[in-house]
Amino acid sequence: MDKVVATAAQAVADVGDGASLAVGGFGLSGVPNVLIKALYEQGTGSLSVVSNNCGAMDSGLAVLLSAGRITRVTGSYIGGNKEFARQYLGGEIEVEMIPQGTLAERLRSGGAGIPAFYTPAGVGTQVADGGLPWRYDGSGGVAKASPPKEVREFDGVEYVLERGIRTDFALVRAAKGDRHGNLVFNKSTRNFNPLAAQAGRITIAEVEELVEPGEIEPDQVHLPGIFVQRVIALTPEQAVDKGIEKRTVSE
Repeated sequence: MDKVVATAAQAVADVGDGASLAVGGFGLSGVPNVLIKALYEQGTGSLSVVSNNCGAMDSGLAVLLSAGRITRVTGSYIGGNKEFARQYLGGEIEVEMIPQGTLAERLRSGGAGIPAFYTPAGVGTQVADGGLPWRYDGSGGVAKASPPKEVREFDGVEYVLERGIRTDFALVRAAKGDRHGNLVFNKSTRNFNPLAAQAGRITIAEVEELVEPGEIEPDQVHLPGIFVQRVIALTPEQAVDKGIEKRTVSE
């Protein structure tokens, strides 16, 4: 039951080229930077990534993206990541952009064993009808577009069929975790981390504070340890190393 691994390098050692990853975080919040750095250092490439966005500035998945280690991204937000936009428009990576709520439910459904579900989000748009550019040809044309999806009517309302997502691995960051893999997330880091963790067949969690089993009250557990296979404890320096994407100050 003790799922603690000594180092991040050991935790990701079997993540090979071509693996699919579900990665938690939003912007700079709740991103498993230590595990991502370990992947970068071991040279893993040709990765298919499922994450809300693909890193911000020079942190998170942007480290792997800038190194050319990512070939496909399933996400909902490009934001201010200029390198992500450049690679996408230049035809260097394949990108499946989907509504943010749909992405969250696809991850949750995959982890819950639900193969597909119907949602009204995207009906009447290219999300349902197909034609969204998945890959450009580098000259402004579309090399690969999204296929049409099944649309069905329930009680007079149309819904589009979306598939649940399962990945080979998941990388997440938690504020607190115990040796059994039970995790607690802080505020907005709870947005995508639990969902990504559920979607991975092998889930690896970096935790800012490692505690012993029983120290987390059962009602306080955000993600049960059954979804987590490996845990690494961050050093105090790693735990407090949190960037600010857009700093604002008041007069």
